[in-house]
Amino acid sequence: MKETVIVLGGGIIGLSCALELQRRGHQAIVLETGRCGGQASGAAAGMLAPYSENVEGPDEFFQLCRESLALYPSWQHAVREVSGASFEYTESGSLYVASHAADLLVLEGRLLWQREHGSSGRLVEGEELRRLEPMLSPTIQAALYTPEESHVYAPDFVKALEAGCRKLGVQIHEQLEQLTSSVIGGEVVVTAASGAVFSGSLLLVCSGAWAQELEEALDVRLPIYPIRGQICAYEMEPGEPVRHMVFGPQGYLVAKANGTLVCGASEDVAGFDTTVTERGIERLRKWNKQLFPHLAERMPFHRWAGLRPATQDGLPLIGRVPGRERVILAAGHYRNGILLSPATAMLAADIIEGKGYAAFKQAFEPGRFGAPVLR
Repeated sequence: MKETVIVLGGGIIGLSCALELQRRGHQAIVLETGRCGGQASGAAAGMLAPYSENVEGPDEFFQLCRESLALYPSWQHAVREVSGASFEYTESGSLYVASHAADLLVLEGRLLWQREHGSSGRLVEGEELRRLEPMLSPTIQAALYTPEESHVYAPDFVKALEAGCRKLGVQIHEQLEQLTSSVIGGEVVVTAASGAVFSGSLLLVCSGAWAQELEEALDVRLPIYPIRGQICAYEMEPGEPVRHMVFGPQGYLVAKANGTLVCGASEDVAGFDTTVTERGIERLRKWNKQLFPHLAERMPFHRWAGLRPATQDGLPLIGRVPGRERVILAAGHYRNGILLSPATAMLAADIIEGKGYAAFKQAFEPGRFGAPVLR
């Protein structure tokens, strides 16, 4: 049965879900209070790095991230083909650096379990490390090299997703300001601040940190909170290559094809405030020059911040809302929304179509936090 699905949220998750639903023959209607890709999606560094960003062990979140990375070659090709748009997709590999012997021990332990879960990574040091990344500080002793990891240029990728959705017939409505949703009989009805009314058979909530506003209406606890991530970018000179994504305990650096070096992320809790602070950027600058000394006298030419939707337990909310069979959630991806977009789109579409899925994905079910706390 083909469904008309109202998708709340026009970020990377909402657009990806809409594209996949439309590809499967459903009608997707994307409703966005602002502009598509205007929050966490457009501000992201676009890293596809499950091994570097999930370092504790192969839990359910890591498994979903790894699955999504495997989907990316075909997913980005499909987006490119349907949209007719170009965007950067670079299979650069990554280096997670170690400055001290204790850091190296940690990387050795990490490599053991990562090799059991799809990584062809290895430890590099000395001349090999300098060949891979010649501008890296001599204080860096070694690094965990993971060839599988890659990155996209997020602003262009989100634009391509939006263009692909429109070309396939997804209805996209932006600048709606405020949305109120309800289920009336067998129909989902969403009303905008202007009075415009949208209806469908199902509601797919992809509104990131704003999904928490639906707690009372859905009678389910949705502990999703905005985490402000501050990022800066440098203009790179010719002859100053940064060839891989470079990670460390305090952040990351990734070079883009447009000649910029993106550095992030200084994170703090500031509600929905996206103000860039001197303290946040200075923390990044201090760390940057420890990895790449040639940045010591450089000032970032661009600084920005985005809100990342973090859940209480660190896992996204993906699945049907208990007691609300017409409502599906796909929110709370924190700093991995770009990476997780294809896997989330496939899972959301499978749930809508009543298909089975791997048992580990039950960890993401929205009902796991129970009913909302009475205030």
